[in-house]
Amino acid sequence: MMRTSSIRSQDDPLSLAIRPPPEESDTDRHIRLQHEAEARRISEQIDEELRFEREKLKKSKSDVKLFLLGQAESSKSTLQKQFQLMYSPASLESERMSWRTVVYFNVVRSIKKILTTLEAWDDIDDGSDSQSTLERQELGDYLPPRASSSATPSIHSSQIGVALSPPSPTSPTSPTASSPIRGSTAISDLRRRLLPLTNTEPQLADRLSGGVSVSGSGKGEVYVRSGWQARTIQKGQKLLRRQQKPSSPVDELTIERPGTALSVIDADPLVDDVARMLGQSREDIRTLWENQIVRALMTSRKLQLDEWSEFFLNDISRISARNYVPSTDDILHARIQTMGVAEHIFDVDIHGKTVTWHLFDVGGAGGQRHSWVPYFDDANAIIFVSPISAFDQYLEEDPRTNRIDDSLQLFTQICSNQLLKRVHLVLFLNKTDILRKKLERGLSVSKYILSYGDRPNEYESVVQYFRAHFLQVHRRNNENRRVLYTHLTNVVDTKATQSIIGNVRDSIFRGYLQSAALV
Repeated sequence: MMRTSSIRSQDDPLSLAIRPPPEESDTDRHIRLQHEAEARRISEQIDEELRFEREKLKKSKSDVKLFLLGQAESSKSTLQKQFQLMYSPASLESERMSWRTVVYFNVVRSIKKILTTLEAWDDIDDGSDSQSTLERQELGDYLPPRASSSATPSIHSSQIGVALSPPSPTSPTSPTASSPIRGSTAISDLRRRLLPLTNTEPQLADRLSGGVSVSGSGKGEVYVRSGWQARTIQKGQKLLRRQQKPSSPVDELTIERPGTALSVIDADPLVDDVARMLGQSREDIRTLWENQIVRALMTSRKLQLDEWSEFFLNDISRISARNYVPSTDDILHARIQTMGVAEHIFDVDIHGKTVTWHLFDVGGAGGQRHSWVPYFDDANAIIFVSPISAFDQYLEEDPRTNRIDDSLQLFTQICSNQLLKRVHLVLFLNKTDILRKKLERGLSVSKYILSYGDRPNEYESVVQYFRAHFLQVHRRNNENRRVLYTHLTNVVDTKATQSIIGNVRDSIFRGYLQSAALV
């Protein structure tokens, strides 16, 4: 009977190559076997990694990738916090103390802006006039003028009729403002006493940003990368260890942290110094914030503070208290700009099925929008956030562009992008609470949005007007007859926002299943 040659026969070149030499010693054999065992281990490890990657790829195909898009200051990051609060509350709790730095930075920046504006309007006066008389004069001088159509530039932009540049407040050097703001020496004293506190602004900014700046994205803004919370705390702890002598133990500051067993504030010399100065300056800050000249300047819009400033300054007693821990409302109101693309992963239970959601929060400033495109390939859904309260605001990086018009232009780019034609699309017309307040104060939409014309300056009319413009953009770029889900939102309102998130979650999941041909 003929015998077939073995695979490992003497004629096999591989067998010849790996066959041990005839004169191999016991030591050489031991070394060879060790090398072979190591090679097998590495090979098996590679096989295991390949198997893991295959499983990961297979699982990722069932994941949902959701993008939060919109211009800067549209509250995308606040919406991300609401998702985090709803689906991963433990992660928000773990980073709670890092938000103390952001809240302090927001407070210090607000105080500095108030003092800078007062100085620009020549508030210091060495005369002997009484403060109360002067403040009554200022309230009269700075009552907001009635808007008139003749005073508005007749320039229209590409998307919606808007004033091309903001109606400028009367400058200190103009003929109609020949009389300077005559504040008492009390404001000068406040500025001097608050100087050490306001001088901490650049240090707090550097702590948050790590010294990173973004070109072309406005002046004076602070941007943070993904993971800034942990880096902020770690940097503070490193500085603390550097300052501690080897023989002196680190004193821990104990507090009651709500909702967690953890009860130690992470020590940070800079943040602790700011906290101490806030406590010492509490009454000065309240006096400045309640000053009638400041109030008059705000009423006349010669002093325009950020939306979160009033929230924090109204509650300065709590925020400046010893052992202050940011509340969830503080975290939702705290303002800091995102740089780049930050990914957040949640396990979402949908009708008994657990699905992993990848939520991408992206930087919305003009100079960062190019970074969005590489992530669009496998996007399942987009929530586009537009702040409709911003009809009277202009881009910091381009003061001639109204923010409503910029938002419409950006929405047009999203709707017309070929990579996103089949993506589930949700529109949040956000900051409706701020819009209501502006309209109640008598701020005229037609002064800034020329095409609004003589429509009623009322909430329902304004909302429907803006909504119609966004729907028109969608219709013009909707070859696939995609449904646009629209919501009026105030994303700092947790109860209302989480109800909307639940509805959005269900609609996204239905669309996702349909696109996957599973239903």
